[in-house]
Amino acid sequence: MKKLAAILVILISIISCGESKTNNIEKEVKSENTYNEELSKKYEADDYGMKRYVIAFLKRGPNRNQDSITKVKLQKAHMDNINKLATNGKLVLAGPFFGNDDLRGIYIFNVKTLEEAQQLTETDPAIKAGSLIMELKEWYGSAALMAVNDIHKSIAKIKI
Repeated sequence: MKKLAAILVILISIISCGESKTNNIEKEVKSENTYNEELSKKYEADDYGMKRYVIAFLKRGPNRNQDSITKVKLQKAHMDNINKLATNGKLVLAGPFFGNDDLRGIYIFNVKTLEEAQQLTETDPAIKAGSLIMELKEWYGSAALMAVNDIHKSIAKIKI
């Protein structure tokens, strides 16, 4: 009888711990999924948590025959421009594609029009030099992308 009582106590403890853990997870999920008006306004989200962006597809340009020193300088200037646009809140996301085909990378601009994005692309030294060209498309995506740059700063060991 004592063994049965001990087993029951252990089973009840295990079940209640499991329920407690499940309840905690449910509370976390509910709190994470609760509408946050402050963040919605900060990231300019619509009622769906979305907003308008412009995506730029960076493609291989016609002028790719620079010497190696010029290519390095151009790449550094390209990266400096990316960092400036990100710091100013105009560039939400940027990165290269793997491989060596004509599609080289992507930008997501925090702008409302193609014209604004066109003006920003014209500040890129690689565009000016003709080593890259950009195709621009309006895009509707999560306003949460606006948090990417701040998060990235806290997880990158090496700054670009």
